[in-house]
Amino acid sequence: MRGLGPGLTARRLLPLRFPPRPPGPRLASGQATGALERAMDELLRRAVPPTPAYELREKTPAPAEGQCADFVSFYGGLAETAERAELLGRLARGFGVDHGQVAEQSAGVLQLRQQQREAAVLLQAEDRLRYALVPRYRGLFHHISKLDGGVRFLVQLRADLLEAQALKLVEGPDVREMNGVLKGMLSEWFSSGFLNLERVTWHSPCEVLQKISEAEAVHPVKNWMDMKRRVGPYRRCYFFSHCSTPGEPLVVLHVALTGDISSNIQVPAMAIVKECPPSETEEKNRIAAAIFYSISLTQQGLQGVELGTFLIKRVVKELQREFPHLGVFSSLSPIPGFTKWLLGLLNSQVKDHGRNELFTDSECKEISEITGGPTNETLKLLLSSSEWVQSETLVRALQTPLMRLCAWYLYGEKHRGYALNPVANFHLQNGAVLWRINWMADVSLKGITGSCGLMANYRYFLEETGPNSTSYLGSKNIKASEQVLSLVAQFQKNSKL
Repeated sequence: MRGLGPGLTARRLLPLRFPPRPPGPRLASGQATGALERAMDELLRRAVPPTPAYELREKTPAPAEGQCADFVSFYGGLAETAERAELLGRLARGFGVDHGQVAEQSAGVLQLRQQQREAAVLLQAEDRLRYALVPRYRGLFHHISKLDGGVRFLVQLRADLLEAQALKLVEGPDVREMNGVLKGMLSEWFSSGFLNLERVTWHSPCEVLQKISEAEAVHPVKNWMDMKRRVGPYRRCYFFSHCSTPGEPLVVLHVALTGDISSNIQVPAMAIVKECPPSETEEKNRIAAAIFYSISLTQQGLQGVELGTFLIKRVVKELQREFPHLGVFSSLSPIPGFTKWLLGLLNSQVKDHGRNELFTDSECKEISEITGGPTNETLKLLLSSSEWVQSETLVRALQTPLMRLCAWYLYGEKHRGYALNPVANFHLQNGAVLWRINWMADVSLKGITGSCGLMANYRYFLEETGPNSTSYLGSKNIKASEQVLSLVAQFQKNSKL
């Protein structure tokens, strides 16, 4: 998920098909703005169904399909991000929960508990409270989902909402609540029972191959020969599609079938992504490991929905059916954010009058002799580009310190108690082990600038993934190998963050 989680990046591959409508107005100043806002308010009053009384909740007819279609059509005509954000903000703020009803029903539940009334009366009161806690806009979303292409529309609507939040065009607790409600509804609609696992081969429809190529966010596809290799011998590519949109990739997983756990994405001996033509035959006795080297979410609106986790589990079962002897499963993952984190540390130490808490004295001396300048200041400049890898001497000098700093970044840097790195957090939630950190494993421009060329293996011991996941999610414990723990110990000994 980046990281279906944050470890997963999204590209829009499910274009919305709104009913034909002239382009909508844009937010402007003066009279035009007022007219658009009045149109939005009128639309919402007409399209958002009122909440029926509790006693009539199952007897009230559904709103006319045209009302929901009007909302979809109006929204589709809003060409500007700011306009869509304004409409979504008005929907969140004006059509949420009736807090007066919630307070009234809550008081009723408390009163019944104090009176020690019979269970049936208390349960009905609690059901009334649950009913009062449902926001009005949920009814709109529910009815839109029944339209042809309605679920697709809601996925895109949430993508727009997330974009507007990121740009700070719309903020506040009401907006965050609406995002959570919509995410919960999408999680139900996109649960594993509604997802189809599909394998991609060179004989798949051309449009599917094109979408898979465009969706690849970790290691961009260079050309058709590159794509042919990624779906050819010793490679597997799978995706989930929804039962309502068969053939439309939602999340894509690329797998390399190798003799061992790969430590490099490009080196010929162990290469996963390379430009040589694929071999024509596949020898099963040469396959001992399955390496998950890329997973990409295609829809921004499905962020936070557990598609990546389900996909890995389904693919493991599929591979075990095809290769009963296969017992080694691991990722070869990028470490996005490591360079940015490291540059932040270097910058803070440069500002603090040359303070050095990252490198040993001998490391500082060696790096300074190679670069001809103060360690922190020089590395801050060098690591901001990819040119430093052209010096084999500097690459060797940086291996030991950057390996231990990377180990700490993955193992020790936390966000609310969980791994700060989104890719690490994704695999650790799945129950994988932080198995190995690999030096100069991705020397592409993206690999060098994003993670100083480092990559990580997260290994899946199938019989241990459940307990590991429970331990990580419940107690925030990270399961790591001896190599990683040794690097962490070196960091704690030689660095003083």
